[in-house]
Amino acid sequence: MADGGIYSFTDEHGTVHYSNVPDDSRYRLLIAGTSPSTGAPDMKVLLQRSQAYMPIIKHAAQANRLDPALVRAVIVAESACDPEAISKRGARGLMQLMPETARQYGVRNAFDPEQNIHAGSRYLRELSDRYQNDLQLVLAAYNAGPAAVDSRGRHVPQFRETLDYVPKVLRIYRRLVEMTSVG
Repeated sequence: MADGGIYSFTDEHGTVHYSNVPDDSRYRLLIAGTSPSTGAPDMKVLLQRSQAYMPIIKHAAQANRLDPALVRAVIVAESACDPEAISKRGARGLMQLMPETARQYGVRNAFDPEQNIHAGSRYLRELSDRYQNDLQLVLAAYNAGPAAVDSRGRHVPQFRETLDYVPKVLRIYRRLVEMTSVG
């Protein structure tokens, strides 16, 4: 069974409260739950964490004619919903924008969730248009860059990271779509 995480808040008297059951609205996630097998954040925890960004996700998705579940799936896969995430290659924020991509879309602070999600969504829209909404190619280009997809005859590049990334995002996306169709 996955660990649900540890939450904390400091009350008006300066006392810090910790719990694994956040039964007060002042609790904030301190340590994410993890999968016992991998130590990575549990998917349920990541989906809960992504919920905090839903107003921004919905607005950005609507503005760019995207399914909010797709934007949310990319955020979960890219940054584990950490707005301060930095990859080893220098990608930043929730949607892991490379500095040049962030500049291209007018982002001044890639760690600002609103700027990051709006720019990442615009980029996804451009990729969707470029690859006629073929999600495998869109996601491969988001991960490896459109030049990598185009130079391989508009096929998913055979990079280990990209070969892992595309099905991962698609699994998350399908799960989110199923959750919204049920709920």
